[in-house]
Amino acid sequence: MNSLKYQWQICRAVAGVTYKEWSAYRTHSMVSIIVGPVYFMVQYFIWTAVYGDHSLLGGISLPQMIRYFGATALIGYLIMDFADWNLSMLVRTGKFLTFHLRPIHHRSFALFQKIGHRSLGFLFEFLPCLLIFIFIFGVDMRPASFPWTILSVLLAFMMNFYVNYTIGLTSFWLVQSNGIRSAFMLVSGIFSGALIPLDFFPHWLQVTQFFLPFQYIAYMPAMVFTGHYSLGGLELSIQQAVGMQAVAVFITFGFNELVRRLAMKQFTAVGS
Repeated sequence: MNSLKYQWQICRAVAGVTYKEWSAYRTHSMVSIIVGPVYFMVQYFIWTAVYGDHSLLGGISLPQMIRYFGATALIGYLIMDFADWNLSMLVRTGKFLTFHLRPIHHRSFALFQKIGHRSLGFLFEFLPCLLIFIFIFGVDMRPASFPWTILSVLLAFMMNFYVNYTIGLTSFWLVQSNGIRSAFMLVSGIFSGALIPLDFFPHWLQVTQFFLPFQYIAYMPAMVFTGHYSLGGLELSIQQAVGMQAVAVFITFGFNELVRRLAMKQFTAVGS
């Protein structure tokens, strides 16, 4: 019990230190206040032109589409992750050894680093952009169910972390994982639903998304926000969608743990 309490205190300290460290560079975060609304404005003009005189496209109305992109932009601020880049850098420079000798393993350290970093992002990125979307663009940013949306975003937060950390672990074999990271960012941008709702994809590709991690990072929490989830001909209630998301996160965690243990064996073998 004392050991768990000690590790919890360490993790809280990591989150606090990360928050204070990045507070010194809060202007970097505030740049996103411009990026987010500009991206949203571009999407607004594009989809307004695409809809034209049509009231529905793919079963989605224009106001729903605008709310969807507002939600994905805000969710992106909350779940942003750099665990893959950070872990790759530590392995490449040999600094991972110092973390290997600490009382908590690096994954817990990286998770609480992310919590501290995104706490700052919540204040300097999420809240300002939320106000801009509401008061300047006039978008209704009220979630269909606040508790379920919060839970879905938390699950997306964890999913993004575990997936990125798994990519970072490939550095124990490849040393330089930038290629995999870049490829993942490209594929994730397309198949997470951040650029275009997955409803517009071919049916077979929509079905494929149930077995990949991407939709659970952006599309699903955005659809939970809007209050309606459907993909590949399957319609789920908000509760069912969040339940499926939780199962996906649990499976991803299991896969991440397997890769982590293999990576630690690789690390020990190389270091011996």
